[in-house]
Amino acid sequence: MSLYSQAKHELTPRPISGLAIRYRVSAPAEQFTTTSGVQGGAASPNGTGTGTIGMNVLLHGDGGQSFFDFPNQGVNANLMGVAVLAPDPNLKWGGADRNGQQRPDGVPHAQAVADLITRELPQVVAFNASNVFFTGVSGGSLTLSGFFMPAHMGQFPNTGVMLNCGGMAPQVDFTREAAAAMGNTRIHFQSTSQELKSLQRSIPQAVQAYERAAAGAGLSGQQINALQTVDNSPNGGHCAFDEKGFVSGVQLMADSYQDVMLPGGSGQVNGIGNVNKGVVGNENLQFAAGGRQ
Repeated sequence: MSLYSQAKHELTPRPISGLAIRYRVSAPAEQFTTTSGVQGGAASPNGTGTGTIGMNVLLHGDGGQSFFDFPNQGVNANLMGVAVLAPDPNLKWGGADRNGQQRPDGVPHAQAVADLITRELPQVVAFNASNVFFTGVSGGSLTLSGFFMPAHMGQFPNTGVMLNCGGMAPQVDFTREAAAAMGNTRIHFQSTSQELKSLQRSIPQAVQAYERAAAGAGLSGQQINALQTVDNSPNGGHCAFDEKGFVSGVQLMADSYQDVMLPGGSGQVNGIGNVNKGVVGNENLQFAAGGRQ
């Protein structure tokens, strides 16, 4: 665990759901609990989510680059940055594909993220448990859309998920609570025209699946388009939303989180324009030929 406040604190990974989880939190020092080890921590442990600042929880891509870069660090739009490192030797959320199964550890990894937020983090920092948003990057987006959202989004209703350069249709059944939450969950899919070939297939499948889930929650097409949006207009490679590179592209979307994801946001991203294009009618994304596998 790393805690970012006025100083940086490095602690050993915490056992959560039987997995060793390393994570980072970036918040004002006084928001950390008196037992967190953060100098200046003043909040009571296990405040049961009674803080005033929400969270933006990031799951990185394969290899962990965005965990170490921590593009969502700081408090932005009243959301403290949290980044979680995959409990996998190859730093892959959901684990490496095996026996023809994509992300075979997606179920326990998703459970660990849910338990981290609901059980571990209240011991560490005061936060508003009714205002927990999520960001996925590449493989992190696969785990969020494939496993976490259908199984656990019912614990975090009325919030949202930004799925950057990745997405897959749900690989597990929706819980009743998560299915109901699809009626009020903000989802944005962000890709590029030269996306990886495997993701050129799986991202549209995810878009269609979550559109159906929202319809199943009783939303009209117009209501779905207000909640679920998609864009792949940047002429860049995997995660290169700024048409320059992976790291700078991911940072661009992190910097644009408020405009894209939160109520009243303009949808404008520097260098791209308005990315908030409703999914209804835009399910079949057009990609450039010749993208990498």
